[in-house]
Amino acid sequence: MRKITTILLIISHVCVSILSFSQGSVITGAVNEAETGNGLPGVTVALKGTNQGTSTDANGRFSLAIPSTGGVLVVSAIGYVTQEVKATQPNLSIVLQPDVKQLSEVVVTGYTEQSRKTLTSAISSVRGTDIKDLPVASPDQLLQGRTTGVQVQANSGVPGGGIFIRVRGTNSVNASNDPLYVVDGVFINNTNLVATGLGNQVPSNPLADLNPADIDRIEILKDANATAIYGSRGANGVVIITTKRGKAGSKTRITFDTYQGLSKAAKTYKVATGPELALLENERFINDGGNPANVPYRSIASGGLGLPAEQPTYDRISDLFRTARTTNYELSATGGSDKTQFYIGGGYFKQESIVRPTNFDRFSLRINLDNAVNDKLKIGTSTALARTHRNVSSNDNNPGGVINSALYPRSNLPVFNADGSYAKYGNFDNHLALIDNLNNDAVGTRIISNVFGEYNFSPSLTLRSSWSIDFNDMYENNYNNTLLLAGQPRGTATSFLSRDITLLNEQTLTFRRTFADVHSVQVLVGNTIQQNTFQRTSLSGQQFPSNDLQTIASSATQTGSSSKSQAGLVSFFGKATYNLRDRYSLDASLRADASSRFGVSKRWGYFPSVGAGWRLSEESFVRALNVFDELKLRASIGLTGNQAGISDFASLGLWQGGANYLDLPGTAPLQLANPDLSWETTRQWNIGVDIALLKKRLFLDLNYYDKYTSGLLLNVPVPRKLGYSSVVQNFGAVSNRGFEVLITADWFNRPDFKWSSSFNISRNINRIEKLAAPITTGSRDIFRLEEGAPLYSFWLYHQTRVNPETGDAEYQDVNKDGAITVADRQLVGNAWPKFFGGFSNTVSYRGFDLGLNLYFEKGAKIMNMNRFFMVHGGTQRNIGYFPEQLDRWQKTGDQTSVPRLTTNPNSNNYGGVVQNLSDRYLEDGSFLRVRSLSLGYTLPRQLLSRVRLNSLRVYVQATNLLTITPYSGLDPEVNSQSNVANTKNFDWATVPQPRTFQAGLTLGL
Repeated sequence: MRKITTILLIISHVCVSILSFSQGSVITGAVNEAETGNGLPGVTVALKGTNQGTSTDANGRFSLAIPSTGGVLVVSAIGYVTQEVKATQPNLSIVLQPDVKQLSEVVVTGYTEQSRKTLTSAISSVRGTDIKDLPVASPDQLLQGRTTGVQVQANSGVPGGGIFIRVRGTNSVNASNDPLYVVDGVFINNTNLVATGLGNQVPSNPLADLNPADIDRIEILKDANATAIYGSRGANGVVIITTKRGKAGSKTRITFDTYQGLSKAAKTYKVATGPELALLENERFINDGGNPANVPYRSIASGGLGLPAEQPTYDRISDLFRTARTTNYELSATGGSDKTQFYIGGGYFKQESIVRPTNFDRFSLRINLDNAVNDKLKIGTSTALARTHRNVSSNDNNPGGVINSALYPRSNLPVFNADGSYAKYGNFDNHLALIDNLNNDAVGTRIISNVFGEYNFSPSLTLRSSWSIDFNDMYENNYNNTLLLAGQPRGTATSFLSRDITLLNEQTLTFRRTFADVHSVQVLVGNTIQQNTFQRTSLSGQQFPSNDLQTIASSATQTGSSSKSQAGLVSFFGKATYNLRDRYSLDASLRADASSRFGVSKRWGYFPSVGAGWRLSEESFVRALNVFDELKLRASIGLTGNQAGISDFASLGLWQGGANYLDLPGTAPLQLANPDLSWETTRQWNIGVDIALLKKRLFLDLNYYDKYTSGLLLNVPVPRKLGYSSVVQNFGAVSNRGFEVLITADWFNRPDFKWSSSFNISRNINRIEKLAAPITTGSRDIFRLEEGAPLYSFWLYHQTRVNPETGDAEYQDVNKDGAITVADRQLVGNAWPKFFGGFSNTVSYRGFDLGLNLYFEKGAKIMNMNRFFMVHGGTQRNIGYFPEQLDRWQKTGDQTSVPRLTTNPNSNNYGGVVQNLSDRYLEDGSFLRVRSLSLGYTLPRQLLSRVRLNSLRVYVQATNLLTITPYSGLDPEVNSQSNVANTKNFDWATVPQPRTFQAGLTLGL
């Protein structure tokens, strides 16, 4: 019996040993994010060399059975560096680092997300953490130099002012060329609502209502395969802005950000002094045939204005510029449970202009909520509120502008009259009167909100429905008192209420499934219904009893008007994506749009696209080379449309009221009907290569594209006997083609030392392919559109030299008729850069971080209208001179480009036929700018834990620190006529970009 018992015990022990070997032990652990310390849900934890694996729960915890002999765990998650961890302990703590490798990231495409390694489209990405500290009012400015194919320029240095942004060139002549902005699924209306006349500047940038601190990432969709899903709104590119959201299973984190900055002009205007002005005026008088004994600036005793050396110099420029302050405060909270996640952020931003008295401030609030009602239903919202205030000031070609009134009056003329009142000269106001009394207030209210619901019929099939609103309201009150020219004789006032509302309802049904771990399929279908309503009410008043009574109700004469327009868009769309073994990818999409702006028979437009990708690095013959970590070829082609920027009733025949006679109401024809009016259509094809080398430390992204836009929405002239001057028709074509190169290097990526660099360069060639007749535009018709030339071409006389014998300017006689006439004006350059790009470099060592960002443009021309007016040879009686006028021709043999002083029109030096419209004032606008330079320090977490802080970073930063340029003006980033179609790089009394020094901190609880 004892033997039997012994045998049974031995057998039992063996069985337990075998069972223990086969089942092994259970290992547990937690996976946390390196930057925040939060647990990461959904991380894959797999036993290397087996099919065993699991995923972390909402708190980042996991458990996994492993053999008793141990093993190696492979821990991976999208957006993080994959780690291999030896299972040597029963409880592991694993920290995942963010993956900076471009080909591993997930990007937002049209209505879906997709891994970059299977992407067939040209899409650029910018992380919010890379751009959050720049002291700018709007998020579009943050893209400058950050990615390829996107040209971003500020029209001026006015806070909250207009921005020039083009994705792969300009497609249209009359329609809008701005990209479509989509913020958390809401289509943003980019219409400027400020109605106060500010010369020809775009007074405001509607995107300044968005708080850049709320941004998580930005995607720029550039090729047709990416943008065709947006159909008629995708021709100019699509900018998708995704804001911050809470994460499931994360603790509530409160973050406080602030920075304070001081800004100054890097360069200010220099004008001729009083003695220099008098010297020039005397010389001009003699050159015009005057008696040298009677020059205007001679001794007072002889009846003159005083000798040149006796003339005073009054400094108006110092009154104009100031040291401006920028203030920013942000407070946010983010977190979430398995059921509900949230992000709440509030901010206050105020920025003074470096030119008095303009400023901009914004209060903002964002609430993003996600709630899982049950296992199948999810609801949420993304809501942003903003309140803005602008004190706007006129500039460029407005004599009542602040810069004009300080720059152009002659420097020997006093600022104040003898009785202490403001002195005014010619058409120019007194600059101090404007600064002290300007009262142009614009208050904006913006609500951008999206409410959505998602229902999962199965793990593969999801229905999403969303309702969105973009409510934009602008209320302006302006009063010109009697101290200003605009307020003569007894004060004037205007008031505007402008409102732009976009409503959008959207449904999408998405199917995703992977078959046999080989075939991945994603199919999406959907529809949208959109309505846009714009309305404006304006009032004006004149003759006020006192400057203290400024409401229009106090005026003796009152007038008013109102207008309203409405447009609708109905769309159906679909997209299918197929991927085989993560090696071969194929995309196809189709969108159908119907717009109320077009003729009944032409309302529908159809916009298809197709793209293909091939990851050659997965092929054995490429692997055998042992060179490429990643190598992917991609190509795409598609059609997109454009209807933005034209009237809501562009195809209709319109009549208007107001044609009154003898106090009786009347109507008059306003617009000729065109029932055949239809979409502008852009065909674009793109080929690209994505390359990763040196163990994914070096990345190259190469693209070549070709765009052709036909059926341009043009105002085509018609015979005036019809009673109209033009009609909107589909006629004309514009092409854009170019290349893009992005190089990203991840030199070091160690826990205590990181170093990465990025360089991008782009070239776009723009050409008008078809145009019925040349079109001139801009002040003095300086710009000209003609077939075979690019848009933004300057149409001027070409000065060949200043004759060293006579001192008169000579111009190219284009038609060889022996005379200089308007027929000799020619295209002498354009505002397009030959190439543009940026460079960024980031180094971090332990707690320190150093960042550098550069932006450059090469080859663009700028028309310097300040020189046009202030190197005038004496033809402008009420305007002073730039010091450049001192370089004029004076005697036989002088070699100079500045002709002799004279008002004689026969010389064509400054007047006559040429009227100063020569390329003498057209300059090279190339520049290299240090966009930002920052140095920061993050305190160690071990130290902060003692005072119960999660994070603390302090930093200093310089923005626009240095600009290297041959341009003689204040700033090569300029366009004072941004509100005039088809003009660019026009410098006329424009506020330059400020140089800013700031200090800030980020505190996390």
